[in-house]
Amino acid sequence: MAAIDPALLGTYDAAAIARYYRWRLGSLGWRILQILWWLGTFVLGLQSDRWLSREAQNRPRRAAQLRQVLTNLGPTFIKVGQALSTRPDLVRQDFLDELTKLQDQLPPFPTAEAMAIIEAELDYSPQEIFSTLSPLPVAAASLGQVYRGQLFSGEEVAVKVQRPNLRPVLCRDLYLMRWAAGWLGVFLPLNLGHDLTLIVDEFGTKLFEEIDYLNEGHNAERFAANFKEDSTVKVPIIYWPYCSRRVLTLEWIDGCKLTDMVSLQRGNLDPDRLIEIGVTAGLRQLLEFGFFHADPHPGNLFALADGRMAYIDFGMMDQLDQITKETLVDAVVHLINQDFDNLGKDFVKLGFLTPDTDLGPIVPALNRVLGDALGAKVSDFNFKTVTDQFSELMYEYPFRVPAKFALIIRSLVTQEGLALSLNPNFKIINVAYPYVARRLLLGETPALRQRLLEVLFQDGQLQWDRLENMLAIARGDTGFDLLPTAGLGIRYVMSEEGAHLRQMIVLALTEDDRLHTQEVQRLWALVKDEITFDRVLGVAWGALTNYSLERAEQLVPAVGDLRQVLQP
Repeated sequence: MAAIDPALLGTYDAAAIARYYRWRLGSLGWRILQILWWLGTFVLGLQSDRWLSREAQNRPRRAAQLRQVLTNLGPTFIKVGQALSTRPDLVRQDFLDELTKLQDQLPPFPTAEAMAIIEAELDYSPQEIFSTLSPLPVAAASLGQVYRGQLFSGEEVAVKVQRPNLRPVLCRDLYLMRWAAGWLGVFLPLNLGHDLTLIVDEFGTKLFEEIDYLNEGHNAERFAANFKEDSTVKVPIIYWPYCSRRVLTLEWIDGCKLTDMVSLQRGNLDPDRLIEIGVTAGLRQLLEFGFFHADPHPGNLFALADGRMAYIDFGMMDQLDQITKETLVDAVVHLINQDFDNLGKDFVKLGFLTPDTDLGPIVPALNRVLGDALGAKVSDFNFKTVTDQFSELMYEYPFRVPAKFALIIRSLVTQEGLALSLNPNFKIINVAYPYVARRLLLGETPALRQRLLEVLFQDGQLQWDRLENMLAIARGDTGFDLLPTAGLGIRYVMSEEGAHLRQMIVLALTEDDRLHTQEVQRLWALVKDEITFDRVLGVAWGALTNYSLERAEQLVPAVGDLRQVLQP
């Protein structure tokens, strides 16, 4: 099959790219020399500082050199630097300060070239489309640069223009990365080499999607639709008549970057509240919608004056299927319950273990490592804790990182890294656990209701401490109202679907066929500080009458006796 110029490809095609570059040894050799030269000079500089005992005095110089090396190596390496710029726990502060500049402080390409691209893509000169347009870009990123303008209809807009000759550069680097992954994989620890080329392919697929600005516009509108009822999240409007694959015109976002602490303080914006918005939005993307922003670095998130968080740059997105979402929730529930037998099966379903893996020796290892992590206080438990503990298992057992989870891990790591840059003492679980508790308590779907049962009941026994903990956490959220949740719960209990739950509740409240009033009183104690008995009856009556008026009337004679039990 004839080799096709990768610049003409609409989507990533590893085989087509390989056919094109396989025999272009001159181009490949020159690129390999560039990579070895720039990375080699940086490593040699670090080593010489150690030999000459000049590490402390040369730190600022080496940090600036690292940023320059990645910039010189181009878009692929800049993307690596962007990911590292959000990890203050992994990268020392002087390097971090320099890597942060890779998000939107890169050298721009000439404005004349950008204007020519706009005219070629939109068939009109910039002067015919925009009443004003900044003479210089306001931001320059790895794949494009942004100008601030105004339409003749008055809307303030951001005009994003792609860098020239971008596809051939990306294709050549992706080919070399895939080639390196093929022979480096066998030498890598953590079983990463098992499907390292698939991870490169996933990265390439997403890069090609990211440089298609029409795809990015559709992603933005889908993202906005998911959060249309969320007053804390802002998504810019897309102006479609002025968009193409290489030009994107969207609403101008007037805000400050989340890492700009001076501007946040000047605007009286609470960093912890912004962290909460970001983490909750990230969890909703993964566990509710399945459609998530895979590149939430500080250059793509802005704090608005009214306290909202604005997302921009929707080029790198991904979708989880329903089975994967449900399996992720299963894994969380089994982790909470320390049910490591089923957690091992979850890892097989998610692709971290192959179906033929013997789980016998792995289950005790999961218990040993993750059980200890869960034994820590909630305030000491975060995503990095899990990954650090889990890395021990990957050295010893045949775990692998599925290609489809590369972007999920990137998204989670980036979000937690951003949160740590705003507040070094932040723990992601402090926001994540209340969110999961609220969702389980509300039980909007049969799947979530089943997960709630698995959390609250173990071996037929009601786990009071878990119920108390979940309600205490939910109470701490001012947006959580217990009464509607109680109404949903009662309707579910009295429905046909809730037959099994009714049986489990009866077993939990009775023993030897006798009602134990202390168990009823304990259940009532969980809610009596917030709601009166009469209010509970009101909610119960409304829920039951929606289910069956006849059934509700049958329960009325028992109300007086129940009041005496609960309010002696």
